[in-house]
Amino acid sequence: MGGGKRARAACGGYVCFEDEAGFTRRPPRGRTWGRRGVTPVVTISGRRSGRLSVAGLIAMRPGSRTRLCHRLRSHPAGKGTRRSMSEGDFIALLDGVHQLVRAPIVLVWDRLNTHVSRRMRDLVAEREWLTVFLLPAYSPDLNPVEWVWAHVKRSLANLAVMALDRLEILVRNRLKRLQYRPHTLDGFIAGTGLTLDTPTSP
Repeated sequence: MGGGKRARAACGGYVCFEDEAGFTRRPPRGRTWGRRGVTPVVTISGRRSGRLSVAGLIAMRPGSRTRLCHRLRSHPAGKGTRRSMSEGDFIALLDGVHQLVRAPIVLVWDRLNTHVSRRMRDLVAEREWLTVFLLPAYSPDLNPVEWVWAHVKRSLANLAVMALDRLEILVRNRLKRLQYRPHTLDGFIAGTGLTLDTPTSP
């Protein structure tokens, strides 16, 4: 999706990794303390209670502070309701990041159908500051945002919430904490084994 001309124009901009995650009232499992021989039990409702979709983006550039941006969308329970992010949600996130960093963006994300749809290709083509590259198939280990989700879900382990809006508050809180920890974000990037080197002139 990203042409050579755009890629050259993007030099000096931000490299951004994007990924999505879903959260429900059913908490992630995690190890916890308990009395010997007594397994802790977390009681949750079995009813459908909606879903929270989150798109996260890590923006990095040599010499600049690494940033974490995100967009949340609540999907109440009910037949016929969308339960995932749309192209409009993703492009709103990217437009917001561009306004924040005021620099070209090289976006790296996976081959989710919403990422490669005709509508998304048209939206990308309208933005001269945006260059898109697709990750190889089945390579979540190359995306540092996967580490963000692991970090957030670990902090929510065994925590049962009573309402979807309460879950949204908790997730926003966890992500906001990470926004003030650029060194932790740098650690997530280092965990992928990827490096960002400034090209040298021949």
